[in-house]
Amino acid sequence: MRLLARHAIRLLGQENGAGEMASHSRGGIRLKATTGYLKLATASVQPVEPEKQVQRKSSPLTDSFGRHHTYLRISLTERCNLRCDYCMPAEGVPLQPKNNLLTTGEILRLARIFVEQGVRKIRLTGGEPTVRRDIVEIVAQMKALPELEQVGITTNGLVLTRLLLPLQRAGLDNLNISLDTLKRDRFEKITRRKGWERVIAGIDLAVQLGYRPKVNCVLMRDFNEDEICDFVEFTKERPVDVRFIEYMPFSGNKWHTERLISYKDTLQTIRQRWPDFQALPNGPNDTSKAYAVPGFKGQVGFITSMTEHFCGTCNRLRLTADGNIKVCLFGNKEFSLRDAMRNENVSEEQLVDLIGAAVQRKKKQHAGMLNLSQMENRPMILIGG
Repeated sequence: MRLLARHAIRLLGQENGAGEMASHSRGGIRLKATTGYLKLATASVQPVEPEKQVQRKSSPLTDSFGRHHTYLRISLTERCNLRCDYCMPAEGVPLQPKNNLLTTGEILRLARIFVEQGVRKIRLTGGEPTVRRDIVEIVAQMKALPELEQVGITTNGLVLTRLLLPLQRAGLDNLNISLDTLKRDRFEKITRRKGWERVIAGIDLAVQLGYRPKVNCVLMRDFNEDEICDFVEFTKERPVDVRFIEYMPFSGNKWHTERLISYKDTLQTIRQRWPDFQALPNGPNDTSKAYAVPGFKGQVGFITSMTEHFCGTCNRLRLTADGNIKVCLFGNKEFSLRDAMRNENVSEEQLVDLIGAAVQRKKKQHAGMLNLSQMENRPMILIGG
C-alpha cells in the first residue's frame, strides 16, 4: 500500500474548481478534498503491512521546492480582547463551539509530533494567546520537548504586566508585541478598546526582564504613516526591534491597495531624518529586513509581504485553533489534523503522512495566487498571526 501522503496529494490534484469535491477510499481511509479543506473521515483503518511500507525519501516537512519547515505557529484560541480593524470586522467574527477547537492535550500532542519531525521553533498565537488560562502550563510543557529550541508568543500586550514573569519562569524564550501607534487616541480607534498604557508598560517590563521584544506595527496610509519616525525614535533608548509590516489583505479588513505603504517608501521617509540608517545582516529564514540608526539601542525591521515577498526561504507552517494546518498565511487550502486525531483508529504515522501531504501542496509563492486581495481567506484572527 502506498503512503497515505502520496494518495492525498494525488487526490487533491483531482480538484476541478470551486466547490467541487473528490472522494476516494483506500485501505479503509476515506479522504475528501474541497477547495478549502482536506478532512479525514472517521472510517475503520486497516493496518499497513510492514513489508509494504515505502520508506520516506525526505522529511515530511520538506516541500516540493526543497524548503524545510522548522518553525510552527500554533493558534491557541480564536478569542481576543481587542478588535483591531485590520484583523477582523467591526462586528467581530462568529466563534466556533469549544468542542471544535483543539484541546490542550491535542495541542501538545501535535506540537510533539511536529518537533519529532524537525520543528525547532514554536510561536503561540491567537486570537490572543494570553486569554487562555493555561497559557503558562502550555509553555512549560512545550519547553519540556527535548529537541525544541525556542517557544515564543505573539501578544497584544494587554496583560503582560501580570503574566510575563510566570511565562518567563515557564521558559518563554521570546515575544512579539503588536502595537500600531504610539498615540493613545489612535490606539483606541484602531483596536476599538482601551489599554495603550498597559501595552507600553508590558514592553518596558519585557526589557527589564532581559527580553529584546519585537514590536509589530502594521503601517496604513491615512492612519499611522506620520508615526514612522516616532517608532524609529522608540528604539533609541529601548533594546527593542520595531518591525514595520506591510498592510495585507484578509477577509473582513476592507483591504484597499491605496492603504498599503511600501517598504521602499517607509525606508525613504526614515532616511530623510536619519541619512545613516543602515542595513544589518539577516538570517537565511528571516522574514524581516533589519536596519538600525547607529548608536540606537534597538533596531528596525521591514516585513515586506506584499512588495518583496520572501516565499523562497519560507520555513513556516501554521496550525489554526480548530486544528487545520495552513502551509501559507495567504492560502485557503487547509488540512484538518483535528478530525484525523479524533479518529481513534488513525496512527501517528498516518498523522505524519497527512502533514507531509499538506506540505507537498505548498505553492512556490503566496499560495499560488497572483491577486491576493481577490482570494477568499479567513479573517486574520481565525488564522493566528
